[in-house]
Amino acid sequence: MLIFLFLVFAPLAASAARYLWLGDGRQNWQTADRWRGIFAIHTWIVVKEKDAPTYTRYDYTAWGEPIRTNGFAPDGRWFGAVPDIIVAVDGERAEALIPKIRDVVENYRFRSYGDYSVWPGPNSNTFVQAALDSVPELQVVLPPTAIGKDFPSTGKWFGVTASGTGIYASLAGYVGFSIGWVEGLEINFFGAVLGFDIRRPALKLPGLGRFGVRPSL
Repeated sequence: MLIFLFLVFAPLAASAARYLWLGDGRQNWQTADRWRGIFAIHTWIVVKEKDAPTYTRYDYTAWGEPIRTNGFAPDGRWFGAVPDIIVAVDGERAEALIPKIRDVVENYRFRSYGDYSVWPGPNSNTFVQAALDSVPELQVVLPPTAIGKDFPSTGKWFGVTASGTGIYASLAGYVGFSIGWVEGLEINFFGAVLGFDIRRPALKLPGLGRFGVRPSL
């Protein structure tokens, strides 16, 4: 148990120290272009239909209308953090998947005012994970720093993982685990995710993220 707690809290402490050392923690959030979290990231969805003139961006936020459409630039910084693409598809494959993603956006169960909850969810990462759940063919996993991704948006506390290659169990997003060929092994301890990936060898640490082979886009 002591080893487990060390593996959870030591990376979080290291993430906080890195944040302060780099000076990000001393910035005024009112003048920053976007907030950069100490322990977690914010994820969003961008789509562009065939022949569409512009991209459409979807965010799930704690202020204003929960699901924001084009509230920010498609590739805009999030309070200072340069966006990192987790997965990207184009061509005929994207054309087939976009309707599934739009269906999630239009029918998301936590779309009312007051539904958003920073921790354990539903938050921005819960929203994106729900979209990924609708397109298992992507075979993608959100980073361990995407706190809220393990909140059971469907209401099911156990079942098959989004990729269809494993199983998961979650106690309302507070604690849980998932294990699968795509997901690897992940233990969720009050939002902090600890685990490892065998398919693309990597260690997953709370606050710090993934260390190892980078998943292909």
